[in-house]
Amino acid sequence: MTPQTFIAKWQNSQLKERAAAQEHFLDLCHMLGEPTPADADPTGEDYGFEVGASKTTGGNGFADVFKRYHFGWEYKGTKANLDTAFAQLQRYAVALDNPPLLIVSDIGTTIRIHTNWTNSVSKTYEIAISDLGNPEKLGWLKSALSDPEALRPKKTRQELTEEVAGEFARLARSLRERGHVPEQVAHFINRLVFCMFAEDVKLLPDMIFTRMLDRALEDPTEFETFARDLFVAMKSGGRIGFEKVVWFNGGLFDNDFVFPLTKDEIKLVHRAASQYWGDVDPSILGTLFERGLDPDKRSQLGAHYTDRDKIMMIVNPVIVEPLTTEWEDAKAQIAAHYARAFAARNRVPERQRDARKVYQSSRREEEVERRKAVTLFEQFLVRLRAYRVLDPACGSGNFLYLSLKCLKDIEHRAAIEMEALSASFDFTHIIPPPITGPENVLGIELNPYAAELARVSVWIGEIVDLR
Repeated sequence: MTPQTFIAKWQNSQLKERAAAQEHFLDLCHMLGEPTPADADPTGEDYGFEVGASKTTGGNGFADVFKRYHFGWEYKGTKANLDTAFAQLQRYAVALDNPPLLIVSDIGTTIRIHTNWTNSVSKTYEIAISDLGNPEKLGWLKSALSDPEALRPKKTRQELTEEVAGEFARLARSLRERGHVPEQVAHFINRLVFCMFAEDVKLLPDMIFTRMLDRALEDPTEFETFARDLFVAMKSGGRIGFEKVVWFNGGLFDNDFVFPLTKDEIKLVHRAASQYWGDVDPSILGTLFERGLDPDKRSQLGAHYTDRDKIMMIVNPVIVEPLTTEWEDAKAQIAAHYARAFAARNRVPERQRDARKVYQSSRREEEVERRKAVTLFEQFLVRLRAYRVLDPACGSGNFLYLSLKCLKDIEHRAAIEMEALSASFDFTHIIPPPITGPENVLGIELNPYAAELARVSVWIGEIVDLR
């Protein structure tokens, strides 16, 4: 199949998702000269359609197409909302072992490839069906199926974080050179950083922080008034013009203190704000600021830079592995209960005259087994809710942030796998809202500035996880 033939067949197709998705993907394989899932993996375990659901319950998969170590792919009907499809695929990514690419497409207009590497910045490759004759875009699609590394963004999250932290270090030096107190400078800059995270995860509405900077560049004398109004609204909730700003709990916006900034300083903040802050890593942000904002006191803080890999050498064996083992044990028991419930539901009486009695007995047994399964899941959630991590010298909170992220990942994975196990029993309506949060991590820190960095790092980690 040539690109032109594919375009002629599928562009603006009105076929429904379920009727067309598999044929659409097979045609893509033929067009790209790639083996189909059945050719590449006859078992369907590592490459296939509707992958991820429990085989005993017969539910739908977590992805319309899945290729291990390559991608998860979600289809929708022509001109459907692909942002919604992407959010759905993100939810199931952990159950698919976090493939490096998350691909969403409608049948007749667009294919969108989102990168999903842990320590790389995000990048989206968008391909219109009508553009499949373009060699570059055709190459993106072929790489997705056969060589995802070719699509990996070159910049890491750590490099991006160091870049924006360097910008704020320059701002801090500029403010201190004007005689401002270092602790007040640090507190002010932490506010600016938090606003950037909050804006990019939509907790601040309609790019309000960036629009504020745009206006301040026109008249820098207005920056102080603009920022003060925003901080007051974030302190207790309120409005700026017609935009509603929610209440941000915590001590970061405990007053409306703002430093006036020069036009060059506002430009610096604006450059930083133009980055996608969902890719900035909270686990190293605090320590980078410690380096740049107050180097004379760095040794006193007792919180020197430790990269993610070294922190995980502690977090994995102490937190992740024991809790994962507990969940795997509980999951095996849950699966056994659901298997017995499924068998009871489908029990057939040996004699017709026994049908009513067998039906009633089977329904009771099914309900008992289902309740046992749900109870085991609820007990595991209680265990996670009560779990506490203490860092008695927490510095800027890197260990606490990564610990909380791991607890959230375990909770999310348990919920997704429980959803799969219970797919035939309508469990999804009782899956609880997230139960892990900042209350799971505790820190002790003598230095007030380091303690504030720890709070902000954990807080930012919490809101980024809500994306």
